[in-house]
Amino acid sequence: MQSSIKVATVQFEPTMFEKERNIARLTELCGEAAQAGARLIVTPEMGTTGYCWFDREEVGPFVETVPGPTTERFQALARAHDCYIVVGLPEVDAASGLYYNSAVLVGPEGVVGTHRKTHPYISEPKWSAPGNLGHQVFETPIGRIALLICMDIHFIETARLCALGGADVICHISNWLAERTPAPYWISRAFENSCYLIEANRWGLERTVQFSGGSCVIEPDGSIAAVIDRGDGVAYAEIDLERARERQVLGEPVFAQRRPELYMELPTTTYAWNPLDFFGLYGHRPLPEGRCSKVAVAQFAPTGDITANLDRIEELAETARREQGAEMVVFPERAVTGLDEPRAEALSSAAIARLAAIATRLGLYIVAGFAEQEGERRYNSAVLAGPEGIVGSYRKIHLDSRESNWATPGETWKTFDTRIGRVGLLIGHDAQFPEAGRLLSLRGCDVIACPAAIRGRFSSPHHGSQIAQNYPIPTGADVHHWHHFRARAGENNVFLAFANIIDGAAGYFGKSGVFGPDTFEFPRRETIIAEGEGVATSIVDTTNLSSRYPTNVVRRKDMMVMRLPHHYEALVRRG
Repeated sequence: MQSSIKVATVQFEPTMFEKERNIARLTELCGEAAQAGARLIVTPEMGTTGYCWFDREEVGPFVETVPGPTTERFQALARAHDCYIVVGLPEVDAASGLYYNSAVLVGPEGVVGTHRKTHPYISEPKWSAPGNLGHQVFETPIGRIALLICMDIHFIETARLCALGGADVICHISNWLAERTPAPYWISRAFENSCYLIEANRWGLERTVQFSGGSCVIEPDGSIAAVIDRGDGVAYAEIDLERARERQVLGEPVFAQRRPELYMELPTTTYAWNPLDFFGLYGHRPLPEGRCSKVAVAQFAPTGDITANLDRIEELAETARREQGAEMVVFPERAVTGLDEPRAEALSSAAIARLAAIATRLGLYIVAGFAEQEGERRYNSAVLAGPEGIVGSYRKIHLDSRESNWATPGETWKTFDTRIGRVGLLIGHDAQFPEAGRLLSLRGCDVIACPAAIRGRFSSPHHGSQIAQNYPIPTGADVHHWHHFRARAGENNVFLAFANIIDGAAGYFGKSGVFGPDTFEFPRRETIIAEGEGVATSIVDTTNLSSRYPTNVVRRKDMMVMRLPHHYEALVRRG
């Protein structure tokens, strides 16, 4: 098997009711890519027919089986050029008569494999059934290839299943809309799974729906190797399969560091019921009433001097409370004890008592990281202090390679009910694992507070798109177009208060922020500290809006409602 191969993404605007014209144009574009030496060519979702069908009756004349006439035409092209092509089409199952939104991997010998869209968008239930083939990885002479379709990738579980199955490349075909592309979710799925993602999106206008284009090839570190903004076209990139197989995120072997024994709630259906009823069942830990509050993050570089660190924490907490009206402020990982050769403190120590005294005096909640000593063991911990004193603490579950030399991993997820809402804690590297945020969301968290010491790049800019969007969807340049921890907030419908260390010389670039629970809400409910030390505050709304069924997205959690956990068993398998 070659380590390096040339790949291509095809961007195309199909025309409804003109299937033959669409297939002819797609084979022309794929032929162009094959002639240029591409071994793997990816085309958009439903590229053979168009997408916005009213019902089964309307799409019925255009569905076909797999294998079928369309796959045979692409097979002929693949055989002629010794390449592999991903085709999006409406499939009919010959045995059941059900229709599916499908992606088919076609090679020189025929159909290699099929993926049926597992997580429907709002339009699929008008004509198709949810996919029933799971999330397979197909072995080919050019690598291990997985297929996902559009809405699938909104859910952290789908790409994770592909990566756990050994995928080198995820071919994501889509009809993406309502935001500037390459979409942040696409980038985060490649980044957190350390694999290549080839994105083939359509563009153009269909039945009043504006599609976003932005077809691209994304590298395992989240870099964009090639992109098309608007129009029909082909973009190329070279990919290195060995790079994907390293499975490292910011230099950390994240797949070896997973804790599947602690993920057992992932295949559950927490939000299949009204969350007010579910979390109130048996009177055990009903959701707190919630309110509108101001939550802040503080960004600074702690030292080995605990007294100096606490002085700085007090100063920044004063600013957050007195000048910005914050009711909670989150400080970085090990903000109390420092990063280098950490001096560990007991939860009952004078240092933590002083932190609690600051919180009590100012009448706010403080979340701060510290190295904790308990007996012979040390932990990388975070404490939540409030006006009432110490509310609780959490021990980091996912240790990175540096701290595993001195710290013992935690064993328990923690959530706390406060006047702000239900608050969950993660620490730094924890948040690199998509499973962690998901588990806290499934437990009903409104806010995740994340003290962090994350080095390296986890955000990137966008120079702007030529594709027009309806107001208020942004199309212009944005220095923070992709921020990985914004994606964490939106995919879990939580507010995420991410407080990172700022120390450029040591590789900590800050970019702390409070991120809102809906990635597709514009203007975004968020605030980011772009550079330097300081405090940033944002409004956090955890109310139920006086409804018997929550209408506030942070309480309703649409992304949790739409999960399909019967697919997720492999996420909790050990070994």
